[in-house]
Amino acid sequence: MSSLDVSRGVCALVPGLQHWLENACYMVRIIDAASPRDKDSRRVLLATEIGHATHRDILINVIDGAPSLVAAANGLPARVAFGLEDMGFAFALIAELARPASVPAVGDATSAHLMRLAARVARSDATVLIQGDTGTGKEGMARFLHAQSGRSTHDFIAVNCAALPETMMEAMLFGHKKGSFTGAAQSSDGLFLAADGGTLFLDEIAELPLALQAKLLRALQEGEVLPVGATHPVPVNVRIVAACNRNLAEEVAAGRFREDLYWRLNVMPLELRPLAERRGDISAIAAAMLLRQQDLVKDKFVWPTAAALDKLAAHAWPGNARELGNVLQRALVLRDGARIDASDLHISGAPQLRVVAPVLASAEPILLRDVTRNSKLEAVRLALRETDGHRAAAARKLGISERTLRYRLAEMRELAA
Repeated sequence: MSSLDVSRGVCALVPGLQHWLENACYMVRIIDAASPRDKDSRRVLLATEIGHATHRDILINVIDGAPSLVAAANGLPARVAFGLEDMGFAFALIAELARPASVPAVGDATSAHLMRLAARVARSDATVLIQGDTGTGKEGMARFLHAQSGRSTHDFIAVNCAALPETMMEAMLFGHKKGSFTGAAQSSDGLFLAADGGTLFLDEIAELPLALQAKLLRALQEGEVLPVGATHPVPVNVRIVAACNRNLAEEVAAGRFREDLYWRLNVMPLELRPLAERRGDISAIAAAMLLRQQDLVKDKFVWPTAAALDKLAAHAWPGNARELGNVLQRALVLRDGARIDASDLHISGAPQLRVVAPVLASAEPILLRDVTRNSKLEAVRLALRETDGHRAAAARKLGISERTLRYRLAEMRELAA
């Protein structure tokens, strides 16, 4: 995982920063600002320690007044100034300024544990199955696995199985020979061969038809593919990372997914929990998104207020990180003041965590996954009511795809049966 050097002066001034960075999946080293440094090291120093800083470092200053962020430029390090009220978000911002692009944003202790496990999994060549709701960061995890693996110098190819035309799935995955079907004017290697030596990420794997699942199983077992129209298989060296936003074991039980392929994919399972179950990640993801959504060269960085962060922390996030991104982008555009305040976050019509209170009143044992599921289904009901049953509008309001909304509606029908 990433290491980050923090000066003793910083630890003395803001002792909570080290704990935050460790939850953000950093290996923190406490150093003297004047100590010799490794060539590629990155340090968090006090603003008064600028004489020991390089352009890679981050300088911090605790002040009275409005917080600020000045991006690294012209050989100067990034500078973050903040007061006590903004310290929590400042910690998240410091972590995101130092985070490598291939590492997902986390700030929750359990998420950090999962990332450390994923880093160990990445060093093997085993097939990985990532499961989690839409918007929980499955592709980000897949890219992290690739970046941490011995295949990182080769291609990472991502394909959404749900987006492949059913009549062309086989040819697009395994390739085809010229003239093998109508319109095949040229031969094509296919996505497996495009990822040769690297990683092939198969998102929404449950959408593959059963017939194609059998061919995928053979490709995984034999390490070769048979292009459409070919008579001889072609060897391929690819690591498969598959993902699904449904419970694949349940899909097997329902007869919609091959059991033998499930066990071939489920060598190294990783499960990404909903954002509502990893509250510490909200500030981290918000900081990462706000950094991406703003041009720090042209404009001042827009900070959220403490009240805005409290409102974000209280929301149930049925659309997970995608919904969070939508909310923050709207707030940047529609805010009334220099900062994002609670009133700028247009999520008041969506359900907050309190909607599950009636469930908690039950005398039966309550499982956290049931609480989360009920919260999501209540969010769907409310969104449909507010959009007069218009599914596309409800999906947009929830920050999810129409496909995911259909899954939620099917789940509601099953519960009502």
